[in-house]
Amino acid sequence: MFVLGIDPGLAVCGYAVVEKTPAGERAITAGVVRTDRQQPIASRLGELHRDLSAVVAEHAPQVMAIEQVFTNRNLQTAISVGRASGVALLVAAQADIPVFEYSPSAVKAAVAGYGRATKDQIRYIVASRLRLAAKPEPADAADALAIALCHLQGGATMEHLQQAGTVQ
Repeated sequence: MFVLGIDPGLAVCGYAVVEKTPAGERAITAGVVRTDRQQPIASRLGELHRDLSAVVAEHAPQVMAIEQVFTNRNLQTAISVGRASGVALLVAAQADIPVFEYSPSAVKAAVAGYGRATKDQIRYIVASRLRLAAKPEPADAADALAIALCHLQGGATMEHLQQAGTVQ
């Protein structure tokens, strides 16, 4: 199974494709789409759409796992993340790929066993689980890898446990 993990963002959007094999999970690709803040938002969203569509066309993932948009103290950041998330959801819909959304704490709980793990802890665990030579860079690509891993190990179950208060 190929899972496309997405850490949405308009300035920087992390993506990763992770494969589940009998020998374990394997990172196929990970990276970021960066858009120029000086360009109009519509152009940036179009660029994000083209680049994520290219990842889907190249790797043919069977599912997309995406981090849920959360409300932030900075309204502008929340709006731009929401726009980027919408583009990613559109890419999935156009490719007829099912989408699963996970809260940041559910991803952390699934990958690290603790819903308040630090970004550095997540990067270390992701590198270890995927047998990478170094912690993945940049952080947005590492987050996308973690989101894909969350889905592969039954992230939906972790999300329900967390909502029930069983896991933190």
